[in-house]
Amino acid sequence: MQQGGGGLLLPEMMLVLFAMGILLTDHLLEVRDKFFNALMAMLGVIFSAITLWQLRRVAEGGAIGFSRSLVVDPFFLFFGLIFLIATALVILLSVRYLQVEDENHGEYYALVLFATVGMMFMVSGYDLIVEFLGLETMALSFYVLAGFLRRDKRSNEGAVKYLLLGAFSSAILAYGFSILYGIGATANLSSVDGPLPPRTNLDVIQLAVEARGHGDLLVILALVTVISGLFFKVAAVPFHQWAPDVYEGAPTPITAYISVASKTASFALLLRLLLTVFWPIRLDWAMLVAGVAIASLTIGNFAAITQTNVKRMLAYSSISHVGYILLGIVAAASSTLGFMTGMKGVAFYLFVYGFMTIGAFAVLIVLQRQGIIGDELDDLNGLYRRSPLSAVVLLIFMLSLAGIPPLAGFIGKYFILQALIETGHTRLALFGALYIVPALYYYFRIVAHAYLYEPGNAPSPIITVGQRVAFAALCFVTVAAGIFPEPFVKLATYSLFFPTTFSGH
Repeated sequence: MQQGGGGLLLPEMMLVLFAMGILLTDHLLEVRDKFFNALMAMLGVIFSAITLWQLRRVAEGGAIGFSRSLVVDPFFLFFGLIFLIATALVILLSVRYLQVEDENHGEYYALVLFATVGMMFMVSGYDLIVEFLGLETMALSFYVLAGFLRRDKRSNEGAVKYLLLGAFSSAILAYGFSILYGIGATANLSSVDGPLPPRTNLDVIQLAVEARGHGDLLVILALVTVISGLFFKVAAVPFHQWAPDVYEGAPTPITAYISVASKTASFALLLRLLLTVFWPIRLDWAMLVAGVAIASLTIGNFAAITQTNVKRMLAYSSISHVGYILLGIVAAASSTLGFMTGMKGVAFYLFVYGFMTIGAFAVLIVLQRQGIIGDELDDLNGLYRRSPLSAVVLLIFMLSLAGIPPLAGFIGKYFILQALIETGHTRLALFGALYIVPALYYYFRIVAHAYLYEPGNAPSPIITVGQRVAFAALCFVTVAAGIFPEPFVKLATYSLFFPTTFSGH
């Protein structure tokens, strides 16, 4: 474990500097020049990606700094890459959308960058305080972005629900963190060389949890409250009620961003805690996570069948995808072999999920025009005749989300189910396989409207250069990760390194 300095914060610092630059210069731009805000935001993402790449050498040994509160390791680099890719794609898809909605304000892009900063601290944080500050930075940005369409009642309603339920979940999570802080105060640090770390450090808390052992009531209380707060962030059942309303009401690019980046960041934080602090009591949380996974698969799939609004349908389908990811975590908790196969499946699934989900929302963004939201099933009628390009990419993303070979979604589900079978969870694997059937139904409902229905009087959608670039990138990864998964599997495997400071786990 290497000791690091301020250079570990360069990716986040780049995003903050460009976000502040957007806020300072936005008022100087004429309406026709507002696209410069998107350009500056994209530059911020590029510079952050460059500095993230430069950290790869120190990350391989695990660099830790700021009194052991921040770690840069392959786990952080992997998820940081996902956040930056998702941010870049959302920026490309937002330019024309904001022009159509007449809401082209600089603070939109600044908030997107601030949200990305929060996500990065959620993953790189090795201290409860840093992780909570990162989580709230992300959440506060999304509360505003969800209600960014100020004249839209659906956007206002979704933002208020998101704020109220989000504040409730953050309170539960903060309570769980306070219990962990108290548990950390009981850790025996007599064998630690050098300056003692704070009692909020994850390794310190892990030592205390391990000393208390399996079945300790205080540890169980901390476990339940912490994962309950994070289950809200990933929209797992029974903490999923906010998702359909927020997905429907938020600006469509932000819906895609919440669905992918926010969920991935919350899963990364959940994994960091489960695989460090709560790893000694994995028998206590494995069955709980399995139950939530089955509930998410059940409710998410069957609720999606009845939806006529595509954004609400994708909201419920995302809940079912949460179930698959949680099943991978259950497999990872089973054994040493299960850890490698399960975590590889989880990392791969989270990576490809981002591309195929943003792609699905990208088609809805293209359908957006003045006075027409374009997110109902009927808005897709005859899309193949109106815009063959949009219809083809929509088909690719729907097939991938449904888990049809040879696309990325199929490989992701295959790795999850394989990990469950190898670790002896054959019943859970059977559940996961059976729930592909209802998913096929509602995803093909979308395809049927695009290919088999008459277009009516709907005009052909306008696809900008930026949206075409986003389509190309999204389709390439979705197809390539299914046909040639090996490079993406190596990237997912790279993320499995979890260095610790002194605990030896």
